[in-house]
Amino acid sequence: MSSSSTGRSIGLSLKEHSNLMTVSDTHENAFQRQEQTQEFRRFRSLNDQIFRSLSSKETTPKDEQVVEISPAECSSPQEEPRPPWYHSVWSYMKTGFNRRTLQEVSGAFGGLGSFLPAVLALSLHNGLDLGTTLLFTGVFNLLTGLVFRIPIPVQPMGAILVAALSPNPLTLPQIMAAGLITGFALGILGLTGLMDYLYRLIPLPVVRGVMLAEGLITAVTAVTYIFEYQDSATMRALRQRDWFGIEGLIMPIIILILVGIASGLRQSSEEGSMSVGEEDDNSVKEPLLSSESISRYQESEEAENPTRLNWRNAILNVPAALLIFLIGLSLAIAYDPTTVRNLQLGPSAIKFVEISSEDWNIGFLRAAVYQIPFSILGSVISTSKLSSDYFPGERVSPSSLCLSVWMMNLLGCWLGAVPVCHGAVGLAGQYKFGARSGVSMVILGVLKVLLGLLLGSSVSWIFGQYPVTLFGVLLLWSGLELAIVSSQDQTTPLDLLVVLAVAAVSIGSSTAYSTSIGFLCGLLLYFVLKAHQWLKHEP
Repeated sequence: MSSSSTGRSIGLSLKEHSNLMTVSDTHENAFQRQEQTQEFRRFRSLNDQIFRSLSSKETTPKDEQVVEISPAECSSPQEEPRPPWYHSVWSYMKTGFNRRTLQEVSGAFGGLGSFLPAVLALSLHNGLDLGTTLLFTGVFNLLTGLVFRIPIPVQPMGAILVAALSPNPLTLPQIMAAGLITGFALGILGLTGLMDYLYRLIPLPVVRGVMLAEGLITAVTAVTYIFEYQDSATMRALRQRDWFGIEGLIMPIIILILVGIASGLRQSSEEGSMSVGEEDDNSVKEPLLSSESISRYQESEEAENPTRLNWRNAILNVPAALLIFLIGLSLAIAYDPTTVRNLQLGPSAIKFVEISSEDWNIGFLRAAVYQIPFSILGSVISTSKLSSDYFPGERVSPSSLCLSVWMMNLLGCWLGAVPVCHGAVGLAGQYKFGARSGVSMVILGVLKVLLGLLLGSSVSWIFGQYPVTLFGVLLLWSGLELAIVSSQDQTTPLDLLVVLAVAAVSIGSSTAYSTSIGFLCGLLLYFVLKAHQWLKHEP
């Protein structure tokens, strides 16, 4: 073989080898690019998780921080634990106030339909100091908003209220004794963990039945507020309302219709934001009603039809509950302008309540014995379940609610504040009118504290003239909202039967244990139906 042919063969071999190396390098680069893309996706997923869980990382551009994450952390992203509330109070408050401040303010007033008529009646009928109650419940609202971070309400205890306003009324020390006994009983259940265990044992249809009964009873009470004149001191109906006038039927009916229209638009907007916020299974999903998903939905709607979105946003941003409260306040002053002259600057004098042994006995036998089961079912179990419905990642445990009720009454009852608990009706009302975080409770708490410090008990002169029909509007939507939520996930006929049975017995029973009787009947019916199903399918 000649040297020239040998050189050509060597050249071809080198060229083929070079081509093979080029193809190999191309495949290797493509594989590396694919790995880098996957690595970047994992990095961005972990970064988004950390950003959403640590709200304190929101800073201005000059203060931005770069978080370095190793590749090992990117390969198996882990959700960062949520920091304690006291580590990020300022950032939490700043985030909440920047997102939906106007609607949070509206939601703060959504639960006043059940709060103000109750404390006003106790003030007029039993001598409760309204200024002290506003001061302490304001502090409780502020603390629950910061600790729980969702709009958990603070409301008067219903069964104690009924006993206090009965024809044979309770004295103020007896009312406080009943609140302290109820709080202590719930505190024991919370400290021992028995409430969490009980919560897990109760079948869901039975819990939904209790919630439905609460919602319907509240709605019926609200209809009474709207259609009949009320005695503010006893909360009893007097006679049928007229159609016209400051407390006529025309105004609350119009407001009910307008609130219904705004609520429908808000619900469709939130449902649209949920669909826009959906991503693939491998991505990090945002909370259902996050401000980011809602803003993206509004941007997409604005791109398609900006005129339609402008009037839509104008309705959505109306703080309905706040406007209803201000309208009622204006009407109360217009109805009797002399009430303004009766206002006195300065807080009420806080006095220690002395409770005798007889007061303890009467408070327990006539009020606490009815309030304890009612608080367990309505204030703790129903509220905990409703919090998981509205805020899946923020559910407040039953034990936490029990301990909260215990500490609030341990502090407030000895100093003359109304016995309080939490409640599903208040949570439903606040959520209905726009509350989506604990910011609404902080706003309400600050306003109550300022009102208690500035005007004290003299504020009862204005609230005594407040149109009860507007309280009925707020209360009606709260009850309907709770009733709707309580039946939305009960799809099987047997579960619906249990839900309706609990509600029917609770509403139809005229005893003070109506909710407890409905609960027990529903529990019995549930296990009977389950046993029937088991025997039916048993070979």
